[in-house]
Amino acid sequence: MAAALEKEVIKGGAFLLQETLPASVYSPEDFTEEQLLIGQTTTEFFDKEIIPNSEKIESKDYEIQRELIKKGADLGLINASIPEEYDGLELDHVSNMLIAENMSGQASFSTGFGATSSIGLLPIVLFGTDEQKKKYLPKIGSGEWIGAYCLSESGSGSDALAAKSTARLSEDGQHWILNGEKMWITNGAFADVFTVFAKVDGQHFTGFIVEKNDPGISHGNEEHKLGQRGSSTTPILMQDAKIPKDRLLGTIGKGHLIAFNVLNFGRIKMGAGAIGGSKRVLSQAAKYAAQRQQFGRAIATFGAIKYKLAEMAARIYAGESAVYRTAGMIETKEETIDKKNPAEMMKAIEEYAIECAIIKVAGTETLFYCADENVQIHGGNGFTEDYPAEGVYRDCRVNRIYEGTNEINRLLIPGQLIKRAMKGGLPLFQAALKLQDELLAGPSFDIDEDDSPLAKERKLAANAKKIALMLIGSAAQKFQAALTEQQMILSWAADVIIEAFQIDSAIGRTIKLIDRGGADKHSYAIDATKLYTHDAINRIDIAAKNALAAIAEGDELRIMLTALRRLTKQEPLNTAAIRERLSDKVVEAGGYIF
Repeated sequence: MAAALEKEVIKGGAFLLQETLPASVYSPEDFTEEQLLIGQTTTEFFDKEIIPNSEKIESKDYEIQRELIKKGADLGLINASIPEEYDGLELDHVSNMLIAENMSGQASFSTGFGATSSIGLLPIVLFGTDEQKKKYLPKIGSGEWIGAYCLSESGSGSDALAAKSTARLSEDGQHWILNGEKMWITNGAFADVFTVFAKVDGQHFTGFIVEKNDPGISHGNEEHKLGQRGSSTTPILMQDAKIPKDRLLGTIGKGHLIAFNVLNFGRIKMGAGAIGGSKRVLSQAAKYAAQRQQFGRAIATFGAIKYKLAEMAARIYAGESAVYRTAGMIETKEETIDKKNPAEMMKAIEEYAIECAIIKVAGTETLFYCADENVQIHGGNGFTEDYPAEGVYRDCRVNRIYEGTNEINRLLIPGQLIKRAMKGGLPLFQAALKLQDELLAGPSFDIDEDDSPLAKERKLAANAKKIALMLIGSAAQKFQAALTEQQMILSWAADVIIEAFQIDSAIGRTIKLIDRGGADKHSYAIDATKLYTHDAINRIDIAAKNALAAIAEGDELRIMLTALRRLTKQEPLNTAAIRERLSDKVVEAGGYIF
């Protein structure tokens, strides 16, 4: 990371309770030369090796996929997160995020690659014994073996702990006997090693390492999917499967620690990949709009198309800012711990579970928005297989389902905040009570003379955090332990928190750019930040009204709505002019401009 950055370790979720210092917001402008080279290497590999083989990949040619994974491994794109003593590069967290971002654009391959390079090997990195790491990590890291992750079952998707798969020790005590069926397993047809979760004696949720040639292990038929048709997705069947005793992963009954912490890694990487995919989609849309003629001119000159291109650019900018801000926080945290200690590494990523969930939801929904608008910009051509728009649209739909559905992640965000507050880890309720007193005191008539760049947006960012605190505090006070059943309220609160984090991240990044190079040099970043903030506050207003109406009524509701109006009040902004400038620059550049 850049030496100029402040190294303060920021607690996960603390962004809601404190002002964000721009210097603490890690962003793409802080990448080192080595990190930039990693991103460039990944992009060149993808463009030169993966895209030309897209047709073979989509036809489920798993031999070519194995070959391409091996080529990626030769470049260090798989063993980046493996410790050096197991033939890994042990790169920093930001570098791993850059690989995830740039390994996007052919979703069938990206999914299989991610399954082996992330959730396929991280359980062993974090929880394996030394012997297990020595056996498996060099082979997975080199691309010789392909990894897979087996958590879901037909009756236990989001409710992973309801799994029915079982494990018991054999009578001679030398083997585990596994029975059950895992569903929707990426790389299922050609993976060599699987992380499998089963309940020991039908009770204790536990992880195991399973090899494809173990007796009793087989895969079912390929699923016929809406998108990502070239990726292998099969059930994994275990029929009295015989697994050596030393393949137990971690501790009996502690499989949830493996499953959920590895998913945190998967979520932040998925968010990065979604941002990378969004950039490619924006490039498709901009180039098509520039060359498509209607009514005697390029459709890129029409306001309706400019609206879409600018919106895509602004959402990507905010999402990218949030992704690398979080990566920077995790990296800073990891610099204070013993990276050789798996328990400390696990706690470091768990600290930012809230931000990882935010990024997963925001990133995948930004990508789907961009993919949908890309089809619309392509018109009839976007609905045909002659253009890539329809394939991207199909392929990205599943992102909102796996690595925890976006609904589950929305519940996790406020749920984790409240849980930490209850344990004393975050002074959330104290802040909510203080805010309540502030709001009851009525509006302040202090004259705001701050004319610095993005001063209005900074105030709106602070207000967005206050709205989130108001919702969480009011809901917790009313429903107490029953709040977990109020899923609609929690989801609306999550929407506010997600928008607040992205606004805050974009503003922090842009102010830092202004401090470094001046406002004139970064006018497009200022435009994107203003546009995103303006529209996000409007979305926050709608979500908060829905939540408050479900929390309060009568005079209490009227007081809260009055406070909400004060907090979401903003001066009219000529977003049309901003969209004109952003879209014109996007078309000129042929894609993402930051």
